[in-house]
Amino acid sequence: MSSNHDTHHEVHQSHRKEYIVIFFVLAILTVLELLVPGLQNVTHTVKTVALIALALAKAFLVAYSYMHLKSETKWLKFIAAIPISIAFFTIVLVLESLYR
Repeated sequence: MSSNHDTHHEVHQSHRKEYIVIFFVLAILTVLELLVPGLQNVTHTVKTVALIALALAKAFLVAYSYMHLKSETKWLKFIAAIPISIAFFTIVLVLESLYR
């Protein structure tokens, strides 16, 4: 009788290259976040939406890659998407109320 460890031999793959790419993408998004407030001839609303979009992109990238959502089941991905959809709905409601 063999244990579960004997029958399952998983090969560990290095994710170093992927993590380095993600680090640089996050760094670029952060630089963009720092540049947005200084944009001239851009309305406050456009700046706000741009900053929210950049923050959501960074959050998605971290969750998808570093929290390993990309390798999870569809059901767990759906569960993780629920708070994101609620946040998006909240942002839409806030923006809609600002324009009333």
